[in-house]
Amino acid sequence: MSTDIPPTGREDGVATRLQVLATEHWSLLATRSLTYTESLSRVTIFLAIVSGAVIALALVAQADRFGSTFISIAIPVLFVVLFAGIATVARLMKLNSDDFRWVVGMNRLRHAYVDLHPDLERYFVTSPHDDLRGAFQTIGIEDAASGLGLGSVFHLIQTLPGMLTVIVAAVAGAIGALAARALDVTPKGMVLTAVAAFVLVLVAMGVWGRRSFGRLPPILEPRFPTPTA
Repeated sequence: MSTDIPPTGREDGVATRLQVLATEHWSLLATRSLTYTESLSRVTIFLAIVSGAVIALALVAQADRFGSTFISIAIPVLFVVLFAGIATVARLMKLNSDDFRWVVGMNRLRHAYVDLHPDLERYFVTSPHDDLRGAFQTIGIEDAASGLGLGSVFHLIQTLPGMLTVIVAAVAGAIGALAARALDVTPKGMVLTAVAAFVLVLVAMGVWGRRSFGRLPPILEPRFPTPTA
């Protein structure tokens, strides 16, 4: 009869590591949920400001028939909406950056699970790699990692910052049209001014958003990149 003690030390060590990894994974999930909650709250506040401004300006326009009083009130009100929109988009871009950080963290934890139990990899639909391609796979937008194609452009417009950027640009266009109206510009000139303001703000905020995702901090540099084909 054998009296050898079974080597349980390794099993206990693996179980402890799995427990620590799972705890960190749930922590990142909870933090990501809070990020989504704040994003939706910011969007709700901005859309409430836009709705209130539109209703107020509609009442003023009904009383003044789009006269000088309406213009003198509409331009400052729309500037407030424009400021609120730019601040909201800036905060959303920061929250998206934070969300990217949490996704990278969860991918690294998933990589640790695969290291401990390689047979589990075939059951994951998300990525165990912490580079940009792996993060996009986890989020579910693999096509956006391929470059500046038509699909990625449509995806950017569908995101919360992209959607609000279009609304903010439209507000800027309305301000440009009202300013042209106040200067007695021809209707054609008003349209051109509105279009120019819309395009200018849209391009400026697009460049700003692209630069906000510049060089990654050292903690987010890929440690487990996706293998090349």
